[in-house]
Amino acid sequence: MSHQRQQEIRHLRAIGHKLKPVVTVASKGLTENVLAEVERALNDHELIKVRLSVGDRITRHAITQELCASTGAQLVQSIGNIVLLLRRARKPDPKLSNLIRTLSAS
Repeated sequence: MSHQRQQEIRHLRAIGHKLKPVVTVASKGLTENVLAEVERALNDHELIKVRLSVGDRITRHAITQELCASTGAQLVQSIGNIVLLLRRARKPDPKLSNLIRTLSAS
């Protein structure tokens, strides 16, 4: 992994540290409604936290992989039952994007 890529991931993790989970995947798993909510959140915010309140580590990993594949998002970080996902928007909304709002606030 290149030094620039490592710095980008470190920056995204720093932004994500301040975020609260916007979607929770519970015992029913990845339903259509959950996927729709994740899609909406990624479109609006680009960088989101998702809480996985399901099973053990293997189950959480499988759901994370399915979530990334279904939404086209990139896994930035996974700690315990929280995952940080990134999908850059073509035209980000400055009022909603966690990436732009954070940059302008700095």
